[in-house]
Amino acid sequence: MLFLERETAALEALLLVAKEPISAAKLAELINLNEEKIVELLCELRRRYADPASGFALVEVNGGYKLGTKAELAEYVEMLYKHPGQGLSGAALEVLAIVAYKQPVTRGEIDFLRGVQSDRALSTLAEKEMIREAGRKETPGRPILYGTTEKFLLHFHLKSLDGLPTLETLTPEETADGEPIQRDEEITPET
Repeated sequence: MLFLERETAALEALLLVAKEPISAAKLAELINLNEEKIVELLCELRRRYADPASGFALVEVNGGYKLGTKAELAEYVEMLYKHPGQGLSGAALEVLAIVAYKQPVTRGEIDFLRGVQSDRALSTLAEKEMIREAGRKETPGRPILYGTTEKFLLHFHLKSLDGLPTLETLTPEETADGEPIQRDEEITPET
């Protein structure tokens, strides 16, 4: 890409300032190149950022691209912002996992699976834009359905929900004595 330095620089600038991931088609339109050439430039940037001396990463989400920082450098970025409590509580992570794997899912279904109310965790996740309202269930009361957001995908470095590990590959929880927790048959809430 010897003769496309300006276009490559423009591509980097767009990927850096974009609030949302940008598709290759949109990048081609903005830089006035064909989409095939944009994909070549994106591959070149991905190779460039793979160098350990680079702090950047090309992140692909839902068919779009964005420039981000390498996950292994998060501690330095966190030191800059020093926002204590930015992480998610265990309850919030539990609710987020349920939403990610069962979406679209209602608060009642989440509460049933957890055995406790999830209002606060849902509120926190919505504030952090990790989940969103995904519609209403066609049942009495028309409860809100929740789903994950693009910010969720970005946070966990997933191209799509297909990148989530399957439940079968996750290791079973263990008790303090190292023995696996025995689970009853899966119980599903009545709808």
